[in-house]
Amino acid sequence: MSSNPAERRRSPRLHLQLPIFVRGVDASGDDFLDLSRTIDISSVGACLAISRSMKLSEVVSLTIPAPPPTSAGLVPAETRPIQGRVRRSSPAGDVHLIGVEFTRPLE
Repeated sequence: MSSNPAERRRSPRLHLQLPIFVRGVDASGDDFLDLSRTIDISSVGACLAISRSMKLSEVVSLTIPAPPPTSAGLVPAETRPIQGRVRRSSPAGDVHLIGVEFTRPLE
């Protein structure tokens, strides 16, 4: 078995910073909806930089912001939220890095 953690991943990561809305319950038990960003993302999860501390196993809903729909109707009006579960949480300066595992892999 390899000692390199990257080789054990189920899916390759893309180091891609995207704006993302995160909805959930923080470590204090408060409901929230924050605009955050991804640090990296794969088909099975993402690392997010958010302003809140989160408990492990907490369920979050992620939505990528999109511009208003076009009148042609060729582009969907919205994307469905991605559900995930917090698997890691650690402070990093003025943010928290949250590792989220998606409940269903992205296609």
